[in-house]
Amino acid sequence: MQASSNTSAALAALLIALAPVAGHAADAATGGAPLSAPARSASNNADVIARAERAAKPALSEEALRETDVWGRIRTGYAIPDLDNSLVAKHITWYSSRPDHIARTTARASRYLFHVVNELEKRGMPTELALLPFIESAFNPQALSSANAAGMWQFVPGTGRDFNLKQNVFKDERRGIVTSTDAALTYLQRLYDMFGDWQLALAAYNWGEGSVQRAIKRNQALGKPTDFDSLADLMPAETRNYVPKLQAVKNIIANPGQYGLSLPLIDNQPYFTAVDKTSDIDLTIAAQLAELSVDEFKALNPQFNRPVITGGEKTKILLPQENAEKFHLNLAQWGRALSTWTTHKITGARERIETLASKFHTTPEVIRQANNIPQRSMLVAGSTILVPKISSSLNVDIAPEVADNATVNYVADRGGKRAGNYKAAKGGKASDDDAPVKLVKARVPRHAAGRKGHRNDD
Repeated sequence: MQASSNTSAALAALLIALAPVAGHAADAATGGAPLSAPARSASNNADVIARAERAAKPALSEEALRETDVWGRIRTGYAIPDLDNSLVAKHITWYSSRPDHIARTTARASRYLFHVVNELEKRGMPTELALLPFIESAFNPQALSSANAAGMWQFVPGTGRDFNLKQNVFKDERRGIVTSTDAALTYLQRLYDMFGDWQLALAAYNWGEGSVQRAIKRNQALGKPTDFDSLADLMPAETRNYVPKLQAVKNIIANPGQYGLSLPLIDNQPYFTAVDKTSDIDLTIAAQLAELSVDEFKALNPQFNRPVITGGEKTKILLPQENAEKFHLNLAQWGRALSTWTTHKITGARERIETLASKFHTTPEVIRQANNIPQRSMLVAGSTILVPKISSSLNVDIAPEVADNATVNYVADRGGKRAGNYKAAKGGKASDDDAPVKLVKARVPRHAAGRKGHRNDD
């Protein structure tokens, strides 16, 4: 009884403390327009109670700790109100009739879900948000849309920079498992604080917060409700289907047998751990030391764009728990150079790949592949490319400032016509700021999956 009394008192105090915050969230959700007194009271009370319950919940609930499978842990933390409409039914049918797609997606997810769920629980967020990459990328961290949204959580370049996701020739943290998850959850938290409603927060993650705010104001002006269902007709098709898709996946995960599906067992324990590296290391050597295939290594470290991992001690690599110790043991016995690459800056007006290959005792194809340079292209002044190390650079790491600011610019090898400009922000993909010649520069929303375009996610 005493414990219950103390909990009630603490909750009451928390309710009082959170009341002003909840009022602010309600204002944000209505675009700043005043609510009627009864509506504001109901909105405030519901939001305050929800916040208090989340805050009173331990980072890892007893139920979550008891779970032996991550899927069960996700089910335990479901907290977003359910949708039940024809779109949900449509997407349940789509997913449940594609067991191969579900099998591929859940197999990929098995590497990442424990980490995502852990981070959600630390923040007191609904655990079904861990299923959002089902919709965004099919849990493929290499997914790239035609609008250049990248990674498991599909950040466009501008939003990635807003959340401190580094994008340069050598790495794109929009693809990084830890970095992109942290950014995505921070963004979703911000959107929830803005709208006070998880369904609207999800719509804003897909469509953009400004678009959702304008839709809310439009319905308010017409005296209409501003919940997700009431705003759906104002949304583009992708956003209108976005939350129903998540609901469909949520229903399937809740009871896969009901839909004739099975899920792989995902142990309720970390799949990977972060390992320090002390110097530049070739991606293939890192995989070899960890006794992993290159594909498995890339699945945990998809942010690295080049065959060498730079960044000194501040850069960590992710390895399965059982392979981290192998990495350290093999590294201690390696006794050879860890990196076979260095950088070379083009100082002349133009330089042919064949000339560079001869200078660095390699083939043109090796240089093209290492730097994502198309055939029949010449490098122009200011470009910084990877080249094989020669004797004078064997023990020299690539300086962080070089890696952070490197660009690769090229022109057509014949006729001098520009073929494109490969900026650091894309690590070898033509940037939205420097589209290839003859292509009109496209405007990309800050984070608008509704206009992301096709994703190469499966």
